[in-house]
Order: sequence, then structure tokens, then C-alpha cells
Amino acid sequence: MREDASVGVVSGVDARDAKSAGMQQIEDRMLAMSDTMSDDSGRPPKEERPKHKIRTMARSLREYKKNTILTPTFVAVESILEILIPTVMAQLIDQGVSGGSMPAIVKFGTILVLCSLVSLFAGFMSGKEGAIASSGFAKNLRHDLFQKVQSFSFTNIDRFSTGSVITRLTTDVTNLQDAFQMIIRVGVRAPMMVVVAWIFAFRISRSISLVFLVIIPVLGLALTGLALSVHPVFERVFHTYDKLNNVVDENLQGIRVVKSYNREGFESGKFRRISKRIYEYFCKAEHVMAFNWPILNTCIYGAMLVISWMGAKQIVASGNNPAFGLTTGDLTALVTYAMQILMALNMVSMIIVMVVISQADAERVCQILVEVSDVRDPQDPVMDVADGSIEFKDVSFRYSKNSESPVLDHINLAIPAGRTVGIVGGTGSSKSSLVQLIPRLYDVSSGSLQVGGRDVREYDLTALRDAVAMVLQKNVLFTGTIAQNIRWGDPNASDEEVRRVCKLAQADEFVQEMPDKYDTYIEEGGSNVSGGQRQRLCIARALLKKPKILILDDSTSAVDTKTDQLIRHAFNEEIPDTTKIIIAQRVASVQEADEIVVMNNGRILDRGTHDELLRTCDEYRSIYESQTKNQAEGSENDE
Repeated sequence: MREDASVGVVSGVDARDAKSAGMQQIEDRMLAMSDTMSDDSGRPPKEERPKHKIRTMARSLREYKKNTILTPTFVAVESILEILIPTVMAQLIDQGVSGGSMPAIVKFGTILVLCSLVSLFAGFMSGKEGAIASSGFAKNLRHDLFQKVQSFSFTNIDRFSTGSVITRLTTDVTNLQDAFQMIIRVGVRAPMMVVVAWIFAFRISRSISLVFLVIIPVLGLALTGLALSVHPVFERVFHTYDKLNNVVDENLQGIRVVKSYNREGFESGKFRRISKRIYEYFCKAEHVMAFNWPILNTCIYGAMLVISWMGAKQIVASGNNPAFGLTTGDLTALVTYAMQILMALNMVSMIIVMVVISQADAERVCQILVEVSDVRDPQDPVMDVADGSIEFKDVSFRYSKNSESPVLDHINLAIPAGRTVGIVGGTGSSKSSLVQLIPRLYDVSSGSLQVGGRDVREYDLTALRDAVAMVLQKNVLFTGTIAQNIRWGDPNASDEEVRRVCKLAQADEFVQEMPDKYDTYIEEGGSNVSGGQRQRLCIARALLKKPKILILDDSTSAVDTKTDQLIRHAFNEEIPDTTKIIIAQRVASVQEADEIVVMNNGRILDRGTHDELLRTCDEYRSIYESQTKNQAEGSENDE
């Protein structure tokens, strides 16, 4: 018996291991498919890549244009003085030290000190102005991105995952900030150092200055080739960052489910595999960029050896006499210019790497900036909603233009102002899709939807949405106090008004039992209140808005029947002129409505009062009888 039990345990463990291994293989395949679908690089197809990226992002400079212009100006002053210093030093050595002239030492020494001080001041100012310009640019760019996302319709939002938007607002913008600062500082300094230093070197010795003409293109081509070779790798890195953020966001949002199913290990494995991909991509890029310093040092030391050898020959030949050739001071200046040129080329290579990396960031950021919202204000919008009447005229709707079948198909429905309409139907009957068209969260694909006697596309979006309050299926509370959350409906509402709407929503009682009452702090997403409490607070928030249309999308599913009835009674007593649309799974929540609409597969199956539908609609009668039977069985079990 023990042997059999032992075998059973081992088999069970093997089965679980096999299952885990199978799940891991599925996850790996999904990640691989995701990479394949994204063109193996995370880059959008060419036709979807934004054009004029620089012009698009330059709009975010705004008040920091002055700092952007001052930065390269100070950099230019600093660079010119740094290039001038070796020439002054050469004169100090030749005329003062070698020539034994104290006046020359004082003269050129004073010039050297002044040049150094002015160069130091210009360098400080360029750093200060560059930091202000780049930080301000990043601040405006994040603001513009966030505002753009806020203006999107649901259709636009569906194109970008949460993790992708977060990556673009953080990592991508930070990379662009670093690249921008490097361009306006190092991008000005490095080319100027190369050109001007070579001109000064050419004035000292034409033959030796030709060494740079050989080294510059060799080093430039080598470093540029390295930068271009790692560009695709960095594009894949940013695409994988999106996946990583999505995994983290999904895990934290569903942490209760993860823990209740003991899936911490699976989630950790999923995170570890994506994180490992980022590590591998960075390692691959670093393996290529590791050649950067060997190539640079080879060119620097090779140039120094050639310059030293040629300079020494010319000094010996001329007897260190400036009238006949090169002097010791000239050679010192040449060596300094050689270091300046070669280090400037290294800075150019760094800029190229940064620009190549940030090109992927710029594409991703501009995808959001150039995205045009599907829902926009008309040219001459209507600014006032007359009343809460609603009329669907042959309305059809698709989430995507490429969808084979519509989500809503030829809907015709008229709701007079002040009426209470219930909507019932099975899962997937498009009840929520229907009501989301009213405040233009989506736009109709065909037909016309009128509110207050005007097509919703004629209204100013703010005016239309101010007239409509929605309590969605997924109730969301934001970080802050209960009172602050309720005042989303009206920021200027008094404490008395806040408490009044909470009483109507049957929320005041449990709020009063909390330690800080209406000053009780709500955690992110409302995680420290129950589902029913969250629903009632969201209903109170909608009531405070004093809307002409109130939409409840299955928003009382987590409250008991008695509380649901009290809320509906409060609606009838307190907001009789408000049009009320109630989507519900429970027939009891809508049976007192003026009219009930039964939906099935995106169509209106039937409509009428509760009694009429019981006689004429098989679907409605089936739902009602099923729920009534369940309630009766539940009551018997309680007894």
C-alpha cells in the first residue's frame, strides 16, 4: 500500500511538473509569435512610421527655445577658447620659457588665465542652459503625450497597450532627453573641435596635419558602422520593455487572483523570461559596442606615434628654430590638438550611438503624437444639450473597420427625456457597446444617434459628456479621499451636497462607520473598499454631476436586492427629469422601468414593459423564470 501511495505521489508531482513545463512552452511560443508579428524588431511597418519626427517633437520645446539656443552659443565660446589655449601655450613656451623673456611669460600667462576663466564660465553656462532645455523639453513632451492619450477615443486607446504607453512616457522620453542634451552640447562641440583644431594644426604644420585627414575618416566610418549595427537590437529592446511593463501591470492588477490560484511561480517565470530577453539583447549590443574603445585607442595612439615621430624629425632638422621649422612649443600644441580631435571624434561616435538608439524612441513617441483621435469636435459645435432624449436611427457599429460582422446591427430606439429604460440580454449581446455610443466613447459606424434632438457628432465633446453620467461595469475609484472621489462629479460641491448624493446612493451609512468618514483615504483602484461599496460611491459620484442622462452599466450587481431597490426609488424621487438607462443581469433591477429592451447578438430582440415581455418575449420570460426559480430555491435552503 505504501509503495502504491508513493508511486501515486511521484506521479502527481511529475504530472504537475509536466503541466508547468507545458505552460512554459506555451508562454514561450506566445512570446515568439509576438516578436514575429512585430517584424522581429518591435518596429511598426514602414507605412505606419511617423514622418517628420524632429518637427513633431520640436513643438514640445516651446518656452525652452531660448535655452536651446543659448546652450550651443556657450558651447561654441568654450570650444573656441579651448582650441586657442594650446596656441597661447605654444607662444608661452617658445617666447617666454625657451626665449627666457619674463614679459612674454606674464603676457601669455595672463592671456592663458583669462581664456581659461572665460572658457570655464562658458562651460558652466552651457551645462546649466543645456540641463534646463533638455529637462524642459522632456517635461513638455511627457505632458503632450499624456494630453494626447487623454484625447483618444476608446478605438485609439485600443491600439496601444498600457505597458507600451507607460514605456513611451518614461523610458523613451528619458532617452530622448539624454539625446537632446547631448546633441545641443556635444553635437555642437565635437564637430567644431574637429574642424577648428585641424585648422590650427594646419597653420602649425601642414604635413603633420595631414595625419588627421587619414585618421578621421577611418575612425568615423568604424564607429558609425558599430552604431548602425546595434540599432535593430535596441529597437527590439524597447519592444520587449513594453511586454515587461504589460506583465507587471497585469500581475499587479490581478494580484488577488494570482495569489488565490497560487500562480506566483508561473507569473515569476513569465517575468523572468521576458527580463532575460532584455538582458540578452543588451549583451548582444554591448558585445558589438565593446569594439568602440579598442578602435578609438588604436587610432589615438597610432596618431600620437606618427605625430611624435614626424614632429621630432622636424624639430631636429630645424634646430628648434621657429624660423626654419617646428619648435618644441609647436609640437606640444600639435599633440594637444591631436588629443582634442580624436576625443571629439569619440564624442561624435557617442552621439551617433545615442541618436541611433533614440531614433527608435522617437518613432514610438511620435506614433502617439501624430495619432488622430477618431472622436473629434466639429468645426462649429453645439454647446448645449437641450434635454435627455435619445434616439438611435438605424445605428450600426464595428470596433474595427475590418470586422466581418457588426457589434451593433441596425438599432432603432427612441427614449424620451425623463424615461427609465432597462436593457437586458445575455453575455455578448452588446448592451455596453450600445450605451458607450451615447457620450461618444465610440462613434457609430453608420446611421445616426441623436441626443436632445441633435446628432451627437454635432456637439462639443465637453458639453455632451457633461450632460451624460456613466457608472461603468468596472467601477474605478482613484487615489484620494472619499470626498475627493465623489467631487469628480462636481469639483465645487459642498460637503452637504456630497453627503446628500451618498445618502441617495445608499453609501452614507458605511462611510459614517469608517474612522475618518468622508476623509477616509481610498487606495489605488479602491482596493480598500468592497465591490458593493465601490459601486455605491461611483453612483453617488454620477449623481453629483446632475446629468441629463444617467447610464448604469450593471453597476448594482454587487449590492443586495433591497439596497438596489432603495437606489432605484431614490432615482425616481430625486431625478425624475433625468433619462435613466439601466443595464442589468437581474430582471428585478429593471422590471419597474418604463420600458425594457431585450438584446441578443447586437440586435434589439423585443421591447416593452415587464408584463408585456413576459407575454410576448420567450428570451425575457426564460431569464425571469430562471432567476425566480433560483431565488425560490435559495429561500428554501435558507429555511
